[in-house]
Amino acid sequence: MENLQQTYNKTLRAEIQKKLELSNIMAVPQLVKIVVNMGVKDAVADKKNIERAKTAMMTVTGQKPRVARAKKSIAAFKLRQGDPIGVVVTLRGKRMYTFLEKLNNVIFPRIKDFHGISRSSFDGRGNYTLGFSEYAVFPEVDPSTVEKVQGLEIVIVTSAKDNNEGLSLLEAMGMPFEKEGK
Repeated sequence: MENLQQTYNKTLRAEIQKKLELSNIMAVPQLVKIVVNMGVKDAVADKKNIERAKTAMMTVTGQKPRVARAKKSIAAFKLRQGDPIGVVVTLRGKRMYTFLEKLNNVIFPRIKDFHGISRSSFDGRGNYTLGFSEYAVFPEVDPSTVEKVQGLEIVIVTSAKDNNEGLSLLEAMGMPFEKEGK
């Protein structure tokens, strides 16, 4: 079975070029990276929450996460500059394509009452952001081991120039967008 990267290089790239009416194959948009991040609730109160989030993120992505630290001190949240507040993973290459394939073929079909993802979550430059209210939707995560429900955000960064190119790329790669007019 071919993976998504090979399919993109062999067939999808030419289809996208024809659809977008691009003269040069190098102008066809492609995936650059996928950034998965998780802001950790109560990270300041209990340092173990960061460790739990790191373990969960490692399970979900298959890569060791980097700890994100606060850039500013905020007295109202009892937060000091440099305190750990989240975890981040940047996926590139084979892991990126594998993760996107898993997202399209395993995660989205598992969501109850799923009618497709929103077309309006593009940032104007062809990058797409989506969030999950809990990371337990991933099959690697055992729901009985989840102590606190934690959300995560996925940013799919593309080389597209605008939202239309980004949408064409992600649709060709199998992202289940909701139908037009909804």
